[in-house]
Amino acid sequence: MVNCCCGLMTPQKQPVPLQSVEVQVDVKDHVATVVSTLLYQNKEEKPIEAVFVFPMSSEAAVCHFSAKVGETLIVAEVKEKKQAREEYDDALSSGQQAFLLEESDQSPDIFSMSVGSLPPGESASIRLEYVTELDVQADEALRFCLPAVLNPRYQPAGTESSSVTVTSVPSSLVPYDLTFLARVQSARPISKVESSCTMDPLEFLSQDQTTASVKLAAGHKFDRDVELLIYYKDTHEPSAVVEAGQASAEAGTLMGDPAVMLSLYPEFPKDVMSSVSSSGEFVFLLDRSGSMSGGRITSARDTLLLLLKSLPMGCFFNIYSFGSRFEQIFPESVEYKQETMEQALKEVEKMQANLGGTEILAPLKRIYSQSCIPNQPRQLFVFTDGEVGNTKEVKNLVKSNSASHRCFSFGIGEGASTALINGLAKEGGGHAQFITGSDRMQPKVIQSLRFAMQPAVVDISVKWDLPKGVSATVMSPPLTSIFQGQRSLLYAQLTGQNKEAAEGCVTVKYSLAGRPTENKLNFSLKPTEDTGLTVHRLAARSLIRSMEQEQGDDRGQIDDSKKKKIIDLSVQSGVSSSFTAFIAVNKTSGEAIQGPLLRRDVPVPMMMACSMPMPRMAACSMPMGMMADSNMCVLEASAKSRTKKGFSLPKLSLKKKSKYQHLWIIYCLLQHISNTVSAADCGNDYEECAPPEPKAKRDPLLELVSLQKASGCWELESALAEAVGKTSKDLEDKQPSAAKKDVWATILALVWLHGLKGEAKDEWELLVIKAVTWLQSQNASGLAECVEAANSLLGCSVQKNALGI
Repeated sequence: MVNCCCGLMTPQKQPVPLQSVEVQVDVKDHVATVVSTLLYQNKEEKPIEAVFVFPMSSEAAVCHFSAKVGETLIVAEVKEKKQAREEYDDALSSGQQAFLLEESDQSPDIFSMSVGSLPPGESASIRLEYVTELDVQADEALRFCLPAVLNPRYQPAGTESSSVTVTSVPSSLVPYDLTFLARVQSARPISKVESSCTMDPLEFLSQDQTTASVKLAAGHKFDRDVELLIYYKDTHEPSAVVEAGQASAEAGTLMGDPAVMLSLYPEFPKDVMSSVSSSGEFVFLLDRSGSMSGGRITSARDTLLLLLKSLPMGCFFNIYSFGSRFEQIFPESVEYKQETMEQALKEVEKMQANLGGTEILAPLKRIYSQSCIPNQPRQLFVFTDGEVGNTKEVKNLVKSNSASHRCFSFGIGEGASTALINGLAKEGGGHAQFITGSDRMQPKVIQSLRFAMQPAVVDISVKWDLPKGVSATVMSPPLTSIFQGQRSLLYAQLTGQNKEAAEGCVTVKYSLAGRPTENKLNFSLKPTEDTGLTVHRLAARSLIRSMEQEQGDDRGQIDDSKKKKIIDLSVQSGVSSSFTAFIAVNKTSGEAIQGPLLRRDVPVPMMMACSMPMPRMAACSMPMGMMADSNMCVLEASAKSRTKKGFSLPKLSLKKKSKYQHLWIIYCLLQHISNTVSAADCGNDYEECAPPEPKAKRDPLLELVSLQKASGCWELESALAEAVGKTSKDLEDKQPSAAKKDVWATILALVWLHGLKGEAKDEWELLVIKAVTWLQSQNASGLAECVEAANSLLGCSVQKNALGI
């Protein structure tokens, strides 16, 4: 290999040909078009092949790939993947420049870009374009995420390894620059735009504030996902966009006919929504692999506390946790009451990120092997950082059990697999959430718990009422789940014409709590101007993904006829699939490029588990210098293990020689002496020896929550006084003489929550409903006096009717 001391370098002193990444995002309502321009330059003395493996949302539809070399523009075509790879290899072997973009065989949220035969001193500008939907968040924001981090995907033993090799470095050492600009446009005024990264101030481009732009502040390091939260006024208005077909495409085809995208926000009857279900089997599955260490596992424990306190009396529950092995608190789901809640919380408090790798399949199989409890609908909550290599197998398992449960999934931290998190929710008829940066996990999880407590919507049907001569061919998979306040997107191809009638109607019918319900949306059939075929491409992506996810044979293989349909649709629409790839060959260049071709893998950021900023993050208890050493250990071992096992995580057994390992063993032995890590763990995976977090003072809100009984009440005790910032004597002196102690304590807690923690209402609302229900069951007198006394003691002014009592 030629030594090169100029240009960008990896920590291993290898040249990095990728110089910069420029991203422009155009958001229109709830859809984004993303254009990434990647500048490559070969500063070596021989021709190179640059390979860049990077993350992308599994919901994205890649629709353009081109390269500009000098003054020559080469636009890629979508072809069957095997054919594209062969053309790429043939081009390289004959000395031609070639460019290949393909989706990973293992997961639709990982792409590989190959820039082949870049001559010495040559530059190439690569343009990549995709379109994607924006998810609706708990606070009604629309979320756009540009993934930066690609963590190694854990490959369970005995599963097929991925063919993609990931080269990654600590996020602070990523050698190329990022510039990022977003333009936002909507029919509704833009309230604000927030970000996980430092942005320049939002600039409005119109007086009515329907158009704005925002960009990353100067000096940004591409060391985390770039997340935008876009807030519109009246986000939850249903809408429809009709897009004209492509003029050059044949009529009767998807790209030749108009296409419509419907954004539906079904509204449930208020009387149905006012009652909270007291039944259900709630199963929580928590990732305890080593990558969950630090703030992630701390936040997960706090969230389980809040969840357990928010469950209704009369339901059933269980908690599973997993890594390379899995554990469960109870042999089977148990009835929710004070004794079982306390037992579960004791086990939750002891949970550490010390169970090894990320093998989620085995605990899921155990959960599904348990018989469902009559009249207790099963609701599964999965918490994981989503770094697995057998995503398709996991999704197929959830899908095969979708009739018996709903699955709510949570991706924790940068680098979580969107394919896994979104796939679990879609196949399980639930809802997906992502928790990144400094996000609080609790409000998002409680929102999903509210969804789980909503009555299951059944018998869903969609009826189209269109003018005579016009018909709709639905491109989206059938609606299997509907939640109050959440968007459902439908795509359809409109065939035929009727110039006289200009309006259509779609009606969504379903049964809710035994009551037939329907929601209608009237929409104009006049095509929207200048949409850039965004709707058509998203419709094609929706149909392609739906066909890809349909169950195949026993091995999950899709038959040849269905595979051909996917390839034909992908080629016709110009949207990538798992069976196709973008291929571009520069056939205009002169002489063949001479000399051996050097491969250069472009690194992506890899977040180390303990460096994630999560809510109330507990500092890692490992000494600072040792943390750096252990991270280097992981990187060195990871580089070796990935070449053999795809995305598997590194093993650091006692048999391996490493100049850092003795520090880790000493640390584990010290922890064993203090009874925090078992001796057996110290010779296993790095992940199994993840250091436990020291006890930190709990947030006052969670401290108060932890004192609530399963029935919903609080008891008058010193811990309650401390949680609300008072003494036991203060509480006793202010207690109305006619009030029972537990009634007084419960009202005091409610006034504290409403008066001093109103901003966290999304977190405590469900457990407050339970407390109010308990108060009403007591038929207690003197409640008004208790509220007045609590206000006086806490310095609040909460009205009795505001408490719901």
